[in-house]
Amino acid sequence: MNRDRLTSLLESERARFADEHPRSRALFEEARRNLLAGVPMSWMTMWPGGHPVFAVEAAGARITDADGITYVDLCLGDTGAMAGHAPAATAAALAERYSKGATLMLPTEDSTWVAAELERRFGLPKWQLTLSATDANRFAIRLARQITGRKRILVFSYCYHGTVDETFIVVGPDGQPVSRDGNVGPPVDPTETSSVVEFNDAEALEQVLNEEEIACVLTEPALTNIGIVLPRPGFHDALRDLTSKTGTLLLIDETHTFSAGPGGYTAAHGLEPDLFTIGKAIAGGVAAGAMGMSDEVAERVAEQAGADYEDTGGIGGTLAGNALSAAAIRATLAEVLTAEAFDRMIDLATRFADGVEGVIEENGLPWHVVRLGARAEYSFLPEPPASGGEAAAGSDPELGEYLHLFCLNRGVLITPFHNMALMSPATEAADVDRHTEVFAEACELLAAS
Repeated sequence: MNRDRLTSLLESERARFADEHPRSRALFEEARRNLLAGVPMSWMTMWPGGHPVFAVEAAGARITDADGITYVDLCLGDTGAMAGHAPAATAAALAERYSKGATLMLPTEDSTWVAAELERRFGLPKWQLTLSATDANRFAIRLARQITGRKRILVFSYCYHGTVDETFIVVGPDGQPVSRDGNVGPPVDPTETSSVVEFNDAEALEQVLNEEEIACVLTEPALTNIGIVLPRPGFHDALRDLTSKTGTLLLIDETHTFSAGPGGYTAAHGLEPDLFTIGKAIAGGVAAGAMGMSDEVAERVAEQAGADYEDTGGIGGTLAGNALSAAAIRATLAEVLTAEAFDRMIDLATRFADGVEGVIEENGLPWHVVRLGARAEYSFLPEPPASGGEAAAGSDPELGEYLHLFCLNRGVLITPFHNMALMSPATEAADVDRHTEVFAEACELLAAS
């Protein structure tokens, strides 16, 4: 690739973005007076172009910004809006529930329905509701430490489980665990709380677990936030076998891999976790998460005589399990993210992956595309990586910004953190094809050099 050509193309896209988004730019400058970095949540600074577009409204698989531009949204709130924006069933349930009270510090029938549905989909019988998957993971980790009497957890390098302190640890260049670059003010160096190995490395996993110091292994069924890294055949069998043999709890986080189907990767591939967490999409974009556990884990939790789960040991905050979130989860799971919807979403993701793969081949680019259910992603490596470390090595920030901004300037949004596209029940084949057209144009300009 001609890097000078890439730099020139990127500068041209930045100029076009500035010309076409004057209102968003003005709103961004105004926001910088009171919002840190000009945004209400720091991750929003990662959109290309120098500032994010300011959204005005969204519906289905479309977002309209302050400059009147409407986009095909394949980012979908980085999975939070996988149900689509403002799905009718969820919107109606929210309006009805809010008119009757949102936060009551009391259970509702909706929360009972939700727990039963989560068991039906994911297979674990006991549940607690939270406001995010981050909170659910924190809760699950603390329970794992409590009932095993062990202090450390294990994660896979370049995993992502929300803003959980113990998970910001990677395998360093020398093969030793290190705190991940950019980790801000960790209360404790994560090398003191956590162990880390590369995903798909069953041998390294066995070596660490055999020391019998690990309370739980926390993992996604496939890595997602460093690009999609799929498990090798037999890896999950080895993971379950090793955790069982060493008395280590297996904690599966399906917040992103829920894209695999109505019961996530867990149901699709017959996984048997001891603990389970999920968030984002289950409530149609409303803040919500959930933590599930097996009967055996629930019994061990109940046996902890000195544990004050109701007060000092409670996790999640006053708003966790609120009536509004429970109503949103019920409506979304019952009427929006159904088995039929997933069938259609997965077909569209297959269409997306096929289109991108065709463009890559046609232009002779040494890249690849991977799909996980309704989620697909392309990466700047010739072959799909087997670990987070391999995926991280394929990062190319300048190339990524060019492709993201090229798409945005032509009305298509993909996730700003990486090259991920997600399908919703409202996504259409024409939306997928529009991305393929734009992606092809961007690649042809690169290949012309």
